[in-house]
Amino acid sequence: MDITVKSNEVVSIVGASGAGKSTLLHILGTLDTADSGRVTMQNKEINKLNKKAMARFRNENIGFIFQFHNLMPEFTALENICIPAFINGKKSKQETENAAKELMLKLNLKDRFHHKPSQMSGGEQQRVAVARALINEPKIVFADEPSGNLDSKNAAELHRLFFDLRDEFGRAFVIVTHNNELASMADRCLEMKDGLIV
Repeated sequence: MDITVKSNEVVSIVGASGAGKSTLLHILGTLDTADSGRVTMQNKEINKLNKKAMARFRNENIGFIFQFHNLMPEFTALENICIPAFINGKKSKQETENAAKELMLKLNLKDRFHHKPSQMSGGEQQRVAVARALINEPKIVFADEPSGNLDSKNAAELHRLFFDLRDEFGRAFVIVTHNNELASMADRCLEMKDGLIV
């Protein structure tokens, strides 16, 4: 099974629970290793990189958004967003914070710079997670059930946001979802069954 994702493309992956959608996403995003096959990005066979090189590649080129925001509870929204960039180390603290604030303004979080996750709504937490995924200007963003915990209004806003971000920043998105509306909005929809794309 071959999958190619172009820059500027939003691809949705759908299928019943247990079909292998999240596993595929984790393999493509280098969080898991496949038993066979190749994962190539920017003409690099990334599944052949050693752990350190793969972690560096992932940090610089890939963004992740999960269903359970995975925000660090002890850090503010701003700090949570900055963490991947601090790990990357290519920008100064001030440059990173400025970039994070810019993303927060874009994502309608201007009043949440110093709020901790427990002080924010589910929709706000998910938008913080989106900003964190974008802080290192990744080539591709992998999202696993990103709107699974949101009410319909926040889910619709988040879905629209993915397409706005694609148009504005030229990012590719691969989104695993059970949400039919989001799946149908994508440029391409792949269906999985029993670990295969059908």
